[in-house]
Amino acid sequence: MKKKLLHGMIIPAIIFSSCTSGDQQAQNQTAPEVPVAIVNQADAVIYTDYPAKIEGQTDVELRTQVPGILEKIYVAEGTYVEKGTPLFQIDARPYREDYNFAEGELLAAKAGVVTTKLEVEKLTSLVQNKVVSSYQLKMAQAVYESALGKEKQAKAKAGNAKITLGFATITAPVSGYIGRLYKKTGSLLAPSDAQPLSYLSDNREVQVYFSIGEGDFVNFKEGLKGTSIAEKLKNAPAVSMMLSGGNVYPQNGSLDMVDAAFDKNTGAITLRATFPNKQGLLRSGNSSRIKLGLKQSGVVEVPQSATFEMQDKTFAFIVDQSNKVRQVALTISGSTGKTYYISKGLHQGDRLILKGMESLKDGVVVKPEMADEKVAIN
Repeated sequence: MKKKLLHGMIIPAIIFSSCTSGDQQAQNQTAPEVPVAIVNQADAVIYTDYPAKIEGQTDVELRTQVPGILEKIYVAEGTYVEKGTPLFQIDARPYREDYNFAEGELLAAKAGVVTTKLEVEKLTSLVQNKVVSSYQLKMAQAVYESALGKEKQAKAKAGNAKITLGFATITAPVSGYIGRLYKKTGSLLAPSDAQPLSYLSDNREVQVYFSIGEGDFVNFKEGLKGTSIAEKLKNAPAVSMMLSGGNVYPQNGSLDMVDAAFDKNTGAITLRATFPNKQGLLRSGNSSRIKLGLKQSGVVEVPQSATFEMQDKTFAFIVDQSNKVRQVALTISGSTGKTYYISKGLHQGDRLILKGMESLKDGVVVKPEMADEKVAIN
Protein backbone atom coordinates (compact mmCIF):
# COMPACT_ATOMS: atom_id res chain seq x y z
CA MET A 1 0.00 0.00 0.00
CA LYS A 2 2.85 2.38 0.84
CA LYS A 3 4.65 1.55 -2.39
CA LYS A 4 1.56 2.41 -4.43
CA LEU A 5 1.15 5.72 -2.62
CA LEU A 6 4.79 6.62 -3.18
CA HIS A 7 4.50 5.76 -6.80
CA GLY A 8 1.44 7.98 -7.06
CA MET A 9 3.33 10.92 -5.51
CA ILE A 10 6.25 10.65 -7.90
CA ILE A 11 4.18 11.04 -11.02
CA PRO A 12 2.89 14.62 -10.26
CA ALA A 13 6.42 15.67 -9.27
CA ILE A 14 7.79 14.50 -12.58
CA ILE A 15 4.99 16.31 -14.39
CA PHE A 16 5.68 19.55 -12.41
CA SER A 17 9.42 19.29 -13.07
CA SER A 18 8.79 18.82 -16.75
CA CYS A 19 6.53 21.90 -16.82
CA THR A 20 9.10 24.04 -15.05
CA SER A 21 11.86 22.95 -17.41
CA GLY A 22 9.63 23.65 -20.34
CA ASP A 23 8.77 27.14 -19.06
CA GLN A 24 12.48 27.98 -18.68
CA GLN A 25 13.23 26.73 -22.18
CA ALA A 26 10.35 28.76 -23.56
CA GLN A 27 11.48 31.82 -21.62
CA ASN A 28 15.04 31.42 -22.91
CA GLN A 29 13.74 31.07 -26.43
CA THR A 30 11.71 34.31 -26.17
CA ALA A 31 14.44 36.30 -24.28
CA PRO A 32 15.83 39.06 -26.52
CA GLU A 33 19.46 38.91 -27.47
CA VAL A 34 21.52 41.91 -26.33
CA PRO A 35 25.19 42.68 -26.96
CA VAL A 36 27.20 43.00 -23.73
CA ALA A 37 30.79 43.73 -22.80
CA ILE A 38 32.70 42.99 -19.61
CA VAL A 39 33.53 46.05 -17.52
CA ASN A 40 37.15 46.56 -16.53
CA GLN A 41 38.24 49.24 -14.06
CA ALA A 42 41.62 50.91 -14.44
CA ASP A 43 43.54 54.13 -13.78
CA ALA A 44 43.29 56.76 -16.48
CA VAL A 45 44.08 60.35 -17.33
CA ILE A 46 40.76 62.06 -17.91
CA TYR A 47 40.67 65.39 -19.73
CA THR A 48 38.24 67.97 -18.40
CA ASP A 49 37.39 71.39 -19.83
CA TYR A 50 37.49 74.47 -17.58
CA PRO A 51 36.29 77.99 -18.47
CA ALA A 52 39.29 80.31 -18.76
CA LYS A 53 40.15 83.97 -19.30
CA ILE A 54 43.02 85.20 -21.44
CA GLU A 55 45.24 88.06 -20.33
CA GLY A 56 48.26 89.61 -21.98
CA GLN A 57 51.67 89.02 -20.47
CA THR A 58 51.58 92.71 -19.57
CA ASP A 59 48.44 94.85 -19.62
CA VAL A 60 49.19 98.51 -18.92
CA GLU A 61 46.88 101.51 -18.73
CA LEU A 62 48.32 104.55 -20.48
CA ARG A 63 47.72 107.68 -18.39
CA THR A 64 49.20 111.14 -18.17
CA GLN A 65 51.32 112.06 -15.18
CA VAL A 66 50.94 115.80 -15.76
CA PRO A 67 47.92 117.94 -16.68
CA GLY A 68 47.75 119.60 -20.06
CA ILE A 69 46.29 119.72 -23.56
CA LEU A 70 46.73 116.60 -25.73
CA GLU A 71 48.67 118.02 -28.65
CA LYS A 72 49.59 114.98 -30.77
CA ILE A 73 48.78 111.28 -31.10
CA TYR A 74 51.59 109.35 -32.77
CA VAL A 75 49.99 105.88 -33.03
CA ALA A 76 46.86 104.21 -34.37
CA GLU A 77 44.61 101.79 -32.55
CA GLY A 78 45.68 98.15 -32.73
CA THR A 79 49.25 98.80 -33.87
CA TYR A 80 52.27 97.06 -32.38
CA VAL A 81 54.86 99.34 -30.78
CA GLU A 82 58.25 98.75 -29.21
CA LYS A 83 59.14 99.83 -25.70
CA GLY A 84 60.10 103.52 -25.61
CA THR A 85 58.12 104.51 -28.72
CA PRO A 86 56.47 107.99 -28.36
CA LEU A 87 52.69 107.58 -28.19
CA PHE A 88 51.18 110.92 -27.10
CA GLN A 89 52.42 114.49 -26.80
CA ILE A 90 51.02 116.92 -24.24
CA ASP A 91 51.59 120.66 -24.68
CA ALA A 92 55.06 120.97 -23.14
CA ARG A 93 55.52 124.77 -23.21
CA PRO A 94 54.76 125.49 -19.53
CA TYR A 95 56.93 122.56 -18.42
CA ARG A 96 59.77 123.64 -20.68
CA GLU A 97 59.67 127.14 -19.18
CA ASP A 98 59.69 125.67 -15.68
CA TYR A 99 62.76 123.68 -16.64
CA ASN A 100 64.49 126.75 -18.09
CA PHE A 101 63.73 128.72 -14.92
CA ALA A 102 65.13 125.91 -12.78
CA GLU A 103 68.25 125.75 -14.93
CA GLY A 104 68.71 129.53 -14.42
CA GLU A 105 68.45 129.11 -10.66
CA LEU A 106 71.03 126.34 -10.82
CA LEU A 107 73.47 128.58 -12.72
CA ALA A 108 73.01 131.33 -10.12
CA ALA A 109 73.61 128.86 -7.31
CA LYS A 110 76.78 127.63 -8.96
CA ALA A 111 77.99 131.22 -9.27
CA GLY A 112 77.31 131.73 -5.56
CA VAL A 113 79.44 128.69 -4.76
CA VAL A 114 82.35 130.05 -6.81
CA THR A 115 82.11 133.51 -5.19
CA THR A 116 82.00 132.21 -1.63
CA LYS A 117 84.81 129.78 -2.32
CA LEU A 118 87.03 132.64 -3.53
CA GLU A 119 86.21 134.58 -0.37
CA VAL A 120 87.26 131.60 1.78
CA GLU A 121 90.55 131.25 -0.12
CA LYS A 122 91.27 134.99 0.29
CA LEU A 123 90.55 135.00 4.01
CA THR A 124 92.56 131.84 4.57
CA SER A 125 95.69 133.62 3.28
CA LEU A 126 94.99 136.70 5.39
CA VAL A 127 94.45 134.66 8.55
CA GLN A 128 97.69 132.83 7.98
CA ASN A 129 99.47 136.22 7.74
CA LYS A 130 97.51 137.40 10.82
CA VAL A 131 95.95 140.28 8.90
CA VAL A 132 92.37 139.33 9.88
CA SER A 133 90.93 137.24 12.66
CA SER A 134 89.93 133.58 12.27
CA TYR A 135 86.35 134.57 13.06
CA GLN A 136 85.94 136.20 9.66
CA LEU A 137 87.27 133.04 7.99
CA LYS A 138 84.76 130.87 9.85
CA MET A 139 81.94 133.18 8.76
CA ALA A 140 83.12 132.94 5.13
CA GLN A 141 83.25 129.14 5.36
CA ALA A 142 79.67 129.06 6.67
CA VAL A 143 78.52 131.19 3.76
CA TYR A 144 80.34 128.87 1.36
CA GLU A 145 78.66 125.77 2.81
CA SER A 146 75.28 127.52 2.54
CA ALA A 147 76.02 128.22 -1.13
CA LEU A 148 76.80 124.52 -1.66
CA GLY A 149 73.42 123.64 -0.13
CA LYS A 150 71.61 126.06 -2.39
CA GLU A 151 73.40 124.56 -5.39
CA LYS A 152 72.15 121.09 -4.44
CA GLN A 153 68.62 122.40 -4.04
CA ALA A 154 68.77 124.14 -7.40
CA LYS A 155 70.16 121.00 -9.05
CA ALA A 156 67.33 118.88 -7.60
CA LYS A 157 64.75 121.43 -8.71
CA ALA A 158 66.20 121.45 -12.23
CA GLY A 159 66.23 117.64 -12.32
CA ASN A 160 62.61 117.48 -11.20
CA ALA A 161 61.63 120.06 -13.83
CA LYS A 162 63.39 117.95 -16.47
CA ILE A 163 61.50 114.85 -15.37
CA THR A 164 58.20 116.73 -15.47
CA LEU A 165 59.04 117.99 -18.95
CA GLY A 166 59.68 114.39 -19.99
CA PHE A 167 56.22 113.41 -18.77
CA ALA A 168 54.75 115.63 -21.48
CA THR A 169 55.78 112.94 -23.98
CA ILE A 170 54.07 109.64 -23.13
CA THR A 171 56.10 106.66 -24.37
CA ALA A 172 55.39 102.93 -24.45
CA PRO A 173 56.45 101.40 -21.10
CA VAL A 174 56.56 97.92 -22.71
CA SER A 175 56.32 96.46 -26.18
CA GLY A 176 52.82 95.48 -27.22
CA TYR A 177 49.60 96.34 -29.01
CA ILE A 178 47.83 99.67 -28.59
CA GLY A 179 44.21 99.40 -27.57
CA ARG A 180 41.35 101.78 -28.24
CA LEU A 181 42.17 105.50 -28.07
CA TYR A 182 39.75 107.12 -25.62
CA LYS A 183 41.02 110.72 -25.99
CA LYS A 184 41.27 112.91 -29.05
CA THR A 185 43.67 115.70 -29.96
CA GLY A 186 42.81 118.85 -28.04
CA SER A 187 41.44 117.03 -24.99
CA LEU A 188 42.33 118.40 -21.58
CA LEU A 189 44.11 115.68 -19.64
CA ALA A 190 44.75 115.22 -15.92
CA PRO A 191 46.28 112.42 -13.85
CA SER A 192 42.98 112.08 -11.99
CA ASP A 193 40.98 111.24 -15.15
CA ALA A 194 38.75 108.21 -14.62
CA GLN A 195 39.42 106.90 -18.13
CA PRO A 196 42.94 106.26 -19.41
CA LEU A 197 44.25 107.51 -22.74
CA SER A 198 44.47 103.91 -23.93
CA TYR A 199 46.03 100.66 -22.83
CA LEU A 200 48.97 98.60 -24.01
CA SER A 201 49.02 94.81 -24.03
CA ASP A 202 52.10 92.66 -24.52
CA ASN A 203 50.54 89.65 -26.25
CA ARG A 204 53.67 87.86 -27.47
CA GLU A 205 52.74 85.38 -24.78
CA VAL A 206 49.32 85.17 -23.15
CA GLN A 207 48.48 84.00 -19.67
CA VAL A 208 45.31 81.94 -19.31
CA TYR A 209 43.66 81.75 -15.88
CA PHE A 210 41.17 79.04 -14.88
CA SER A 211 39.84 77.57 -11.63
CA ILE A 212 39.40 73.95 -10.52
CA GLY A 213 37.70 72.44 -7.48
CA GLU A 214 39.54 71.01 -4.50
CA GLY A 215 38.93 67.39 -5.53
CA ASP A 216 40.26 67.96 -9.04
CA PHE A 217 43.24 69.82 -7.61
CA VAL A 218 44.11 66.87 -5.37
CA ASN A 219 43.89 64.49 -8.35
CA PHE A 220 45.99 66.89 -10.39
CA LYS A 221 48.75 67.03 -7.75
CA GLU A 222 48.79 63.27 -7.17
CA GLY A 223 49.21 62.63 -10.88
CA LEU A 224 52.44 64.66 -11.13
CA LYS A 225 55.97 63.85 -10.02
CA GLY A 226 57.72 66.10 -7.52
CA THR A 227 57.66 67.06 -3.86
CA SER A 228 56.70 70.71 -4.28
CA ILE A 229 54.19 72.59 -6.42
CA ALA A 230 57.05 74.13 -8.42
CA GLU A 231 58.47 70.68 -9.23
CA LYS A 232 55.05 69.28 -10.10
CA LEU A 233 54.36 72.16 -12.48
CA LYS A 234 57.68 71.50 -14.25
CA ASN A 235 56.59 67.88 -14.76
CA ALA A 236 53.04 68.77 -15.80
CA PRO A 237 52.09 67.79 -19.36
CA ALA A 238 51.28 70.45 -21.95
CA VAL A 239 47.72 71.76 -21.92
CA SER A 240 45.53 72.63 -24.87
CA MET A 241 43.03 75.44 -25.25
CA MET A 242 39.72 75.67 -27.08
CA LEU A 243 38.62 79.09 -28.29
CA SER A 244 35.12 80.42 -28.79
CA GLY A 245 33.43 78.64 -31.67
CA GLY A 246 35.03 75.31 -30.81
CA ASN A 247 38.36 75.95 -32.56
CA VAL A 248 41.40 74.44 -30.88
CA TYR A 249 44.34 76.82 -30.53
CA PRO A 250 47.17 75.36 -32.68
CA GLN A 251 49.88 75.58 -29.99
CA ASN A 252 49.98 73.97 -26.55
CA GLY A 253 50.66 75.87 -23.35
CA SER A 254 52.48 75.08 -20.12
CA LEU A 255 51.21 75.32 -16.55
CA ASP A 256 53.35 77.71 -14.53
CA MET A 257 51.36 79.03 -11.56
CA VAL A 258 49.04 77.87 -8.80
CA ASP A 259 47.34 80.51 -6.67
CA ALA A 260 48.34 80.87 -3.04
CA ALA A 261 44.92 79.97 -1.60
CA PHE A 262 41.48 78.59 -2.41
CA ASP A 263 38.64 81.00 -2.97
CA LYS A 264 36.53 81.02 0.21
CA ASN A 265 33.29 81.57 -1.72
CA THR A 266 33.70 78.99 -4.49
CA GLY A 267 36.09 76.49 -2.91
CA ALA A 268 38.17 76.55 -6.10
CA ILE A 269 41.80 77.44 -6.75
CA THR A 270 43.18 79.34 -9.74
CA LEU A 271 45.82 77.94 -12.07
CA ARG A 272 47.65 79.69 -14.91
CA ALA A 273 48.91 78.39 -18.23
CA THR A 274 51.12 80.39 -20.60
CA PHE A 275 50.69 80.07 -24.37
CA PRO A 276 52.92 81.45 -27.15
CA ASN A 277 51.22 84.08 -29.33
CA LYS A 278 53.82 85.32 -31.80
CA GLN A 279 51.22 85.66 -34.55
CA GLY A 280 49.02 87.84 -32.32
CA LEU A 281 45.95 85.62 -32.80
CA LEU A 282 44.95 85.98 -29.15
CA ARG A 283 43.96 89.16 -27.36
CA SER A 284 43.60 90.05 -23.73
CA GLY A 285 40.03 89.50 -22.59
CA ASN A 286 39.31 86.55 -24.91
CA SER A 287 37.30 83.74 -23.33
CA SER A 288 38.37 80.14 -23.82
CA ARG A 289 38.37 76.68 -22.27
CA ILE A 290 41.42 74.86 -20.95
CA LYS A 291 41.62 71.08 -21.41
CA LEU A 292 43.43 69.66 -18.38
CA GLY A 293 44.33 66.00 -17.85
CA LEU A 294 43.58 64.65 -14.35
CA LYS A 295 44.65 61.18 -13.21
CA GLN A 296 41.79 59.14 -11.67
CA SER A 297 41.77 55.62 -10.25
CA GLY A 298 39.21 52.90 -10.87
CA VAL A 299 37.32 54.51 -13.74
CA VAL A 300 35.56 52.79 -16.64
CA GLU A 301 35.50 53.94 -20.24
CA VAL A 302 32.11 53.34 -21.89
CA PRO A 303 30.55 54.48 -25.16
CA GLN A 304 27.92 57.17 -24.69
CA SER A 305 25.58 55.08 -26.84
CA ALA A 306 25.47 52.49 -24.01
CA THR A 307 23.92 55.04 -21.63
CA PHE A 308 20.66 56.94 -21.44
CA GLU A 309 19.44 60.00 -19.56
CA MET A 310 16.39 60.33 -17.33
CA GLN A 311 15.54 63.31 -15.12
CA ASP A 312 18.98 64.89 -15.64
CA LYS A 313 20.76 61.70 -14.57
CA THR A 314 22.68 59.16 -16.62
CA PHE A 315 21.94 55.42 -16.42
CA ALA A 316 22.99 52.13 -18.00
CA PHE A 317 21.76 48.53 -17.98
CA ILE A 318 23.79 45.56 -16.78
CA VAL A 319 22.98 41.84 -16.82
CA ASP A 320 23.18 39.92 -13.52
CA GLN A 321 24.08 36.26 -12.97
CA SER A 322 20.48 35.22 -13.69
CA ASN A 323 20.57 37.07 -17.02
CA LYS A 324 18.15 39.63 -15.66
CA VAL A 325 18.46 43.30 -16.58
CA ARG A 326 19.29 45.79 -13.83
CA GLN A 327 19.36 49.58 -14.20
CA VAL A 328 22.28 51.42 -12.54
CA ALA A 329 22.94 55.16 -12.05
CA LEU A 330 26.30 56.42 -13.29
CA THR A 331 28.67 59.11 -12.04
CA ILE A 332 30.53 60.66 -14.98
CA SER A 333 34.03 61.95 -14.31
CA GLY A 334 34.69 63.25 -17.79
CA SER A 335 34.10 62.71 -21.48
CA THR A 336 35.95 62.79 -24.77
CA GLY A 337 34.20 62.61 -28.11
CA LYS A 338 31.63 59.79 -27.85
CA THR A 339 33.05 58.27 -24.67
CA TYR A 340 32.11 58.67 -20.99
CA TYR A 341 34.48 58.00 -18.08
CA ILE A 342 32.53 56.46 -15.20
CA SER A 343 33.79 56.67 -11.62
CA LYS A 344 30.72 55.19 -9.86
CA GLY A 345 27.91 52.81 -10.89
CA LEU A 346 29.89 50.09 -12.67
CA HIS A 347 32.20 47.49 -11.14
CA GLN A 348 34.86 45.08 -12.28
CA GLY A 349 33.29 42.15 -14.14
CA ASP A 350 29.85 43.73 -14.73
CA ARG A 351 28.21 42.83 -18.04
CA LEU A 352 27.18 46.12 -19.64
CA ILE A 353 24.45 46.16 -22.28
CA LEU A 354 25.70 48.10 -25.28
CA LYS A 355 22.56 48.45 -27.43
CA GLY A 356 18.80 48.10 -27.40
CA MET A 357 18.19 49.84 -24.08
CA GLU A 358 14.96 51.47 -25.30
CA SER A 359 13.05 48.14 -25.07
CA LEU A 360 14.46 47.03 -21.70
CA LYS A 361 13.41 47.47 -18.10
CA ASP A 362 14.44 46.16 -14.69
CA GLY A 363 13.91 42.41 -14.20
CA VAL A 364 13.58 41.47 -17.86
CA VAL A 365 15.43 38.27 -18.76
CA VAL A 366 17.75 38.64 -21.75
CA LYS A 367 20.14 36.50 -23.72
CA PRO A 368 23.55 38.21 -23.46
CA GLU A 369 25.87 37.97 -26.42
CA MET A 370 29.51 38.97 -25.93
CA ALA A 371 30.48 41.82 -28.23
CA ASP A 372 33.90 42.53 -29.68
CA GLU A 373 33.78 46.03 -28.18
CA LYS A 374 35.76 46.41 -24.96
CA VAL A 375 34.54 48.47 -22.05
CA ALA A 376 37.80 49.40 -20.39
CA ILE A 377 40.64 51.90 -20.24
CA ASN A 378 43.12 51.01 -22.92
